Amino acid sequence: MAISRHWTGVAKRERAGEYIAHLQHDTFKKLATIDGFIRASILKRDLDDGVEFLIETEWESIESIKKFAGDYVDTAVVPSVAQAMLIRYDKKVRHYEIHFRV
Repeated sequence: MAISRHWTGVAKRERAGEYIAHLQHDTFKKLATIDGFIRASILKRDLDDGVEFLIETEWESIESIKKFAGDYVDTAVVPSVAQAMLIRYDKKVRHYEIHFRV
């Protein structure tokens, strides 16, 4: 059963485009090399203090997530380059088993 991994962060408004580029050209390219990675999505919405992003990644299993996140799979992986673009972000991620998809 596939696993969906969810994480949210709020970027500084003036750095939101840079953050999307970082995800597309760095993070997601690295994820694509990991066996068991399926796909990723970037969802965004404007807030009063910045731009919120919900990052969803899909994986074949928790074991495949460990190849990215290490043994503590609930801990967010936020490199310092990304932290500099963000106002705040989740320290923990949420995992969901995917039971149905249309």
